[in-house]
Amino acid sequence: MLEERGFSTVALASVRVQAEKTRPPRALWTSAVLGRPVAEPDDRDFQLRVLRTALGLLERTDGPVILEDFPDDPPGLKDTPGWTAPATRAATVSTAAEWRDAFRAEMQALMPLWKAAQDRFGRTSIGLSFLPPEAWPDLAAEVLAGGLPVTPRLGTTALTVRFFCDDLKALYGEAAQAKGPKPSPMQVDTWFWRATVAGEMLRAIRKVAMESENNGLKTVGGRFFVPTPWV
Repeated sequence: MLEERGFSTVALASVRVQAEKTRPPRALWTSAVLGRPVAEPDDRDFQLRVLRTALGLLERTDGPVILEDFPDDPPGLKDTPGWTAPATRAATVSTAAEWRDAFRAEMQALMPLWKAAQDRFGRTSIGLSFLPPEAWPDLAAEVLAGGLPVTPRLGTTALTVRFFCDDLKALYGEAAQAKGPKPSPMQVDTWFWRATVAGEMLRAIRKVAMESENNGLKTVGGRFFVPTPWV
């Protein structure tokens, strides 16, 4: 509709297959982490290159559909030398109670790092779920046991579990940056999804959500709990 009214448009595409299906008039795909289509915060030079390339598509007249790939991977996909992943605890679990206990033990071990990260950066992004971290293991166990917990301030199970998952991923991500050089997003993701009890537990929670008769929980479970590359 914008194009029909004379306004040229260009999209920044994070998922190329989606752009191929929706076929916008012009789109630039980048390999940046989902949610960061112009790459990491504070990387001004790389961001400007992406934006200038995207805006350059507005000068093209060989449409009606133009799909281009940005040629370079952002620095965030490359490992940061010298970063060491926090130690985590291996666990063999199957029941909801075993998940709760293993998750609680791992999280307690990481809490000093999370607090150190707050001192280092002066902030935290935790708080979407309106639940303190010490309440998370019991919430996770309830979901894994088939329960439908609801936080009064959120009002639905879907939002309660979704924002708990967001808070959990944020806490681990902040703890990973507490000491030493700043890790790349890919390093943090690889550590979280491949080497932590919490990452494996979120996959288990996603499975329960996808099989739930609660349509809201099923919807958010399929879309928000685990990024597609780590399912």
